[in-house]
Amino acid sequence: TLQRQLQQSDCQNALMKKVFDTHMLFLQINQSAAALKHIFAALRLFVGKFPSAFFQGQADLCGSLCYEILKCCNHRSRSTQTEASALLYFFMRKNFEFNKQKSIVRSHLQLIKAVSQLIADAGIGGSRFQHSLAIINNFANGDKQMKNVNFPAEVKDLTKRIRTVLMATAQMKEHEKDPEMLVDLQYSLANSYASTPELRRTWLESMAKIHARNGDLSEAAMCYIHIAALIAEYLKRKGLFSMGWPAFLSITPNIK
Repeated sequence: TLQRQLQQSDCQNALMKKVFDTHMLFLQINQSAAALKHIFAALRLFVGKFPSAFFQGQADLCGSLCYEILKCCNHRSRSTQTEASALLYFFMRKNFEFNKQKSIVRSHLQLIKAVSQLIADAGIGGSRFQHSLAIINNFANGDKQMKNVNFPAEVKDLTKRIRTVLMATAQMKEHEKDPEMLVDLQYSLANSYASTPELRRTWLESMAKIHARNGDLSEAAMCYIHIAALIAEYLKRKGLFSMGWPAFLSITPNIK
């Protein structure tokens, strides 16, 4: 009965959210490496049993899970890094299978977004995290069942893109005492995601935080106006809002 309740509305329901949040709580509270091993096993079962909760409908659960697993990929315990990398690879593989072996678009987008957020929140990107990316690539190279499909290439493309974001962030770190140079680099990264509004929004939010931290409130406001315009344009294309980005022209001509 409980399983039927969880599967209602393609797993997009309040009970599923509660069960998922309970799983996430175990990752959000500091655990021993032994406990984490069991938590990762439970999550593998959970994703395997309810893939539509992550790969269909709203992307909230997918994004939250990607964020927490990536945090574990940066864990000080080598065994936890390996377990987290294995879970992440399994998650991407499930996404590929769920999409009838066409792509991993959702997990790709949510992982890049989570990396962008974690750089600001937890400072990931050192040797531990690079080691986890190498483990994921090794899984892709050694997965015989996926040899004749484009999944390994998609995994490698994703890890390459993550490394690009990390390299750009390392440059930012060099210029952290030069706010103008730092924001220029942030702006370049935001522009590189012009075709992916969700990631562009993530980097604009990151820019806004830097501006606010430096007391540059009008610049922070400009970032938030651009975010609002992106959302307005998306809603216009969905037929839910009539004006799109021109709604903000009265505030600033830069919105173009």
